[in-house]
Amino acid sequence: MRGQNVLVIGGDGFCGWPTALRLSSLGYDVTIVDDFSRRKIADALGADSLTPIADLHTRLDTWEQVTGRRISFERIDIARQYDALKDCIERLWPDAVIHFGEQRAAPYSMRGTSEKRYTVSNNIRGTHNLLCAIAALRIDTHVVHLGTMGVYGYDGDGLEIPEGYLPIKVEADDGRLFDRDILYPTNPGSVYHMTKSMDQLMFQFYARNDGIRITDLHQGIVWGTQTDETRMDERLSNRFDYDGDYGTVLNRFLMQAAIGHPLTVHGTGGQTRAFINIADTVNCITLALENPPERGDKVCIRNQMTETHRVRDLAQIVARITGSTVEMVSNPRKEAAENDLRVSNKSFLDDGLKPITLEDGLLHESVSIAKKYQHRCDPAQIPARSTWTPEQQPGTIGSDPMKGVA
Repeated sequence: MRGQNVLVIGGDGFCGWPTALRLSSLGYDVTIVDDFSRRKIADALGADSLTPIADLHTRLDTWEQVTGRRISFERIDIARQYDALKDCIERLWPDAVIHFGEQRAAPYSMRGTSEKRYTVSNNIRGTHNLLCAIAALRIDTHVVHLGTMGVYGYDGDGLEIPEGYLPIKVEADDGRLFDRDILYPTNPGSVYHMTKSMDQLMFQFYARNDGIRITDLHQGIVWGTQTDETRMDERLSNRFDYDGDYGTVLNRFLMQAAIGHPLTVHGTGGQTRAFINIADTVNCITLALENPPERGDKVCIRNQMTETHRVRDLAQIVARITGSTVEMVSNPRKEAAENDLRVSNKSFLDDGLKPITLEDGLLHESVSIAKKYQHRCDPAQIPARSTWTPEQQPGTIGSDPMKGVA
């Protein structure tokens, strides 16, 4: 499989960049497609990455200098430049397309009306344009899409969530029972999660109607920053987002610890989330590429996660490592105060994934990065200010500008 031509849409982003490097290092011929929308949003929010991020051309030149391998780049807004996207695919005729090209933050998608509309327009149009172009060109390419565990929702009752499909029995009028596999019912908790839920329906249609081979990866919250490839040179460094819109719960805890502030946990902290290390993200995507579905198969849905933790328990792990204290604050999200989450990730384990867990030691690397670059931290960016309903006002979280960070 290696040596194939692969298009990485959103290859300048947090998951896309280390994935592009990993695939290039393995011998894939990689082309990044990006429109720098993530950098533009960061500039608009005034929320830069904690780690210094070089411009993409410097990144690509550095990669070539360090490894002798070249990654190509095409600047295309796939949601608004359909003809350019189609032309790119027709010229490159990729064996696979890795699709990261969506606005990825739930809090940002709930920030206000313009952010909600942008998230829907960008994510849904971009995915549909990609599928339309592949169908129109009749190219047999494997689409690997980065979805989210959030399509399942977080109001579970402890049942194990299967990988995408739920086997059911449907009773006919005459009493006969028919076996069916349906998409596991979605329960999106934000506009962002809603767009990923809608992606599933588009994938289901185009796989059935046009025979497009699709793998949809339902990923948990990513922790960690670096991979073997991004560590080769500081100019290859990956993003470390800690702000209230794009920073993951763990990154925000780490920044609070680095600057000596209590780790603030929303609500009871009983929200259970699925987690995966960034190195396992690129490992899983590689495994997905090397184990594609056959043409005509239904969409292959795989749960891309390695462990689950309650938020308050995660805070205690970080507090134990850093010597920080934990403080409970109001929750800006509309969600269950407590939930269980059991998730099947059998397919990746069967393919040989050896999960990296929070207790394996790499968490200490994340702590070190937070401390190393704490001088670049803007404490005002850490609080979670996006609220899910008008009743959940930021002011209810407290007067301390560092509260609401979890």
